[in-house]
Amino acid sequence: MTPAIISTILRASATAFVARFLLVFMFLGSGINKLTDFAGAQAEMAHFGLNPPWLFAVLTILTQLGGGLLILLNRATWLGAGALAVFTALTIPIAHHFWSMEGPMAQVEFYFVMEHLSVLGGMLLVAILAERMRAA
Repeated sequence: MTPAIISTILRASATAFVARFLLVFMFLGSGINKLTDFAGAQAEMAHFGLNPPWLFAVLTILTQLGGGLLILLNRATWLGAGALAVFTALTIPIAHHFWSMEGPMAQVEFYFVMEHLSVLGGMLLVAILAERMRAA
């Protein structure tokens, strides 16, 4: 049985907002950075072989900011979580292909992939919880 104080904290809307904020913090930060340094965003896309770089930079910004805001505001959370989950999954073969690397770099990229998989779980959970709250 959950202690009453913990139950109160977990049921608080402020706690849910903070949890959603923490989940999307990296996406919002990255999207804002790419928006304010569009040339850098294009260079990043080109580095990973994504052409045309400007289009992939725009799509990345829209996905990161749009998906992050949908989750943060708890509106169409399933859409924001789905978009960010697909985006996160796609970064694995594009940017974190540890299986084609050797040595310490392969290990670092492997850990990035493990973190990405955890983020996918977080996206799934936020969508599930939003749907359960909507249905209640």
